Amino acid sequence: MRKIIDYPGLLFILIALALGACEQHDSKTTETATLPVYKDHPFEQDYSIKYSVEEGLNISKVFADRNKVVKTLSTEGLLRTHDGQFLYPGALTKDHTYRPISDKKIKGLTLFQDQFVLLDDKAVLSNAWAGKLYIKHELPNAHIIAPGENFDFMISDGTQLQFLSEHKAAWSEPLFDDTVLQIRYMPSEKTFYILGERSISSFDTKTKTFETNRFNWQMTAFDFFEDRIIIATSEGYVKVNTATMEVIEGPITRLPATDLTWVEAIGENLWFGSTAGAFKLRSDGRFDYYYGKRWLPGNVVTHISKGPDNSVLVLTDKGLGHIIFKDMTLLEKAQYFESQVRDRHIRYGFNATLTDLEEGNVDSGRLSDSDNDGLWTTMYLAGQAFRYEVTQSEEALQNCRESMEAMERLFSINPVPGFPSRSFDRSGYIDKLHDPERWQNSDDPEWDWKATTSSDEAIGHIFAFGVLAEIMDNDLKDRAITLIDTLMSHVIRNDLYLVDYDGEPTTWGKWNPEYVNARPKMVGDRKINSSNIIGMLQTAYHFTGKEKYKAKAFDLMENHGYLDNLMRPMADIGKAPEEADDWSKMLSESWNHSDDEMYFVGYWGLYRYAFNDSLKTKYKEAIIDHWEAERPEKEGLWNIMTALTGTPTFDLEEAAWYLREHPMDLISWNIKNSHRKDIDFIAPNFREQTTEEVLPPDERPIQRHNANMFRLDREGRDGREEYSAGDIWLLPYWMGRYLGVISSPETP
Repeated sequence: MRKIIDYPGLLFILIALALGACEQHDSKTTETATLPVYKDHPFEQDYSIKYSVEEGLNISKVFADRNKVVKTLSTEGLLRTHDGQFLYPGALTKDHTYRPISDKKIKGLTLFQDQFVLLDDKAVLSNAWAGKLYIKHELPNAHIIAPGENFDFMISDGTQLQFLSEHKAAWSEPLFDDTVLQIRYMPSEKTFYILGERSISSFDTKTKTFETNRFNWQMTAFDFFEDRIIIATSEGYVKVNTATMEVIEGPITRLPATDLTWVEAIGENLWFGSTAGAFKLRSDGRFDYYYGKRWLPGNVVTHISKGPDNSVLVLTDKGLGHIIFKDMTLLEKAQYFESQVRDRHIRYGFNATLTDLEEGNVDSGRLSDSDNDGLWTTMYLAGQAFRYEVTQSEEALQNCRESMEAMERLFSINPVPGFPSRSFDRSGYIDKLHDPERWQNSDDPEWDWKATTSSDEAIGHIFAFGVLAEIMDNDLKDRAITLIDTLMSHVIRNDLYLVDYDGEPTTWGKWNPEYVNARPKMVGDRKINSSNIIGMLQTAYHFTGKEKYKAKAFDLMENHGYLDNLMRPMADIGKAPEEADDWSKMLSESWNHSDDEMYFVGYWGLYRYAFNDSLKTKYKEAIIDHWEAERPEKEGLWNIMTALTGTPTFDLEEAAWYLREHPMDLISWNIKNSHRKDIDFIAPNFREQTTEEVLPPDERPIQRHNANMFRLDREGRDGREEYSAGDIWLLPYWMGRYLGVISSPETP
């Protein structure tokens, strides 16, 4: 339905599926053969494995040892990770590995030489080194511990400090006049640094001298990074000169969140925890933001540490987020998404959404019908056709056949000649639906079909059938041409309307001049409907050769202004004037991102099957004008679609950025960005652009191409749906491969 946007287990060894990913060639057309090509080198893909914790159990520290074992400190002792895969959360469970340890009152946990070191009410101890480490202390309530070197440790109960060593005399500071929050050791200075709520003290292990420097912020954590002390506060972070303890900069508040709870230097990266997620400082000064259940069980971060291999452990109030960074190519990512679609997103051959999930459990959902089953499926179908042409994959061909059967049945299941249903399903639940008026009984008592088909579906059909007719050299070519002719004959026969079972045009299936030109020139529907119908008629003529399609297209362009309509610059599109009719005002309340999808899907037939070179030149101008308006969104599909015109400038790197940065997790988790202070907001506007620069896809709500890429927040469907990658990711990737602007994998 137009105007209503349908938002919607990986152990992560990419499954060696029989995906037919044999690399025979990258298809190139004459027009795109000289375009720039994105070299598919491995990039760093991140994803998260989550572990829940029993409600009411407080967890404070997490570390991974040299054996890649992950342990967490809780109020009930040590916990360890149980199970857990990508999209299949595990749990933090009681650690029974060493029975004597489980009986001790473990209050502190750290690493030394990548081995676990524990702190209980009597001693610092470990099961490593044959269990020989056991240093008694005099602080029965000690819960803070930091290792030095050569088996030296400093501990605290929050008010007192004690230095312990197997080789040196112990040292204590019994009257520390600040609350101890954290202790770290700097090897180059042989010095422990102690963070208080408003002070940083140092203890020189060589001279046993103790010094304190006071600050005016509410401090929460600290670490050393690039010869600086980085102090996390409740109002951002501060850089301090290690040698002089003078403030270099801060508090720095241009952050995703300023109420900081932790800071950790991991390799060359600086990580922050906050009460609203975690984030990593990038080399360009910006941040990668990890918020919500896509990444973390909870948003209040309590601790961050280096994980096994190339990963990071983020502990929250609700459990552990294990964020993994894995080198992969776009093809490897495509292979995962191919598996995702086939495993749980194919409904009668349709490309469908998995709904009614229980807190993101992908095994608990059901395949849902959609008003846009036809559109989402045609986008998947076209992508699989491109994949087949590029790889000659038999699986891709079978996928095309299966989806084509569903598309053909959309026409045959209803009694209206040439009319494509929105969807179909087994009978028996019309009365239970929220929109039973759209559902109709078919002649077969076992099946029902969905009426009121819109222009979204029509343009999607013609796009995919045109791709199949162009690419395939088998029966699918003839079947696609038959459906093009079937649908467009219905449109011509019914005076450029989609006419439903009741004999009336559907709400949105209207391309007749009386409807189209009734809209004021600045209303987008006048332009989009003209653009779509000309592309549809050109496709029909190109593959059937029937003069009725060519004649109708030229009649619309020459006698009804459709060429002028579709050539109208995007800068002219805006709100209808006050004197306009109510329908036009409704259509132009704001920019319609669903129209963007219809435009670009339609551009395939508009440009590729143009009647002549003169028109093709004009169409190219219109397409590039639209692309220029869309550039701020960095929309992968729009950029790659624009490449079909042969223009060398189509933001190839931004298209690859979209594909790389898109999350592997396509579940509709709640997302929030509107609170961030590291992004620049702009005033409300017609295009609904909220910020100066669009956020990466893995920080935004999951959405299809018909949504606003500048949408910052999403609430209300937390973990209730999983979208299919079939239209969202696989179509732009395989189209890029087909057009030759994305290479097969290459070794750097």
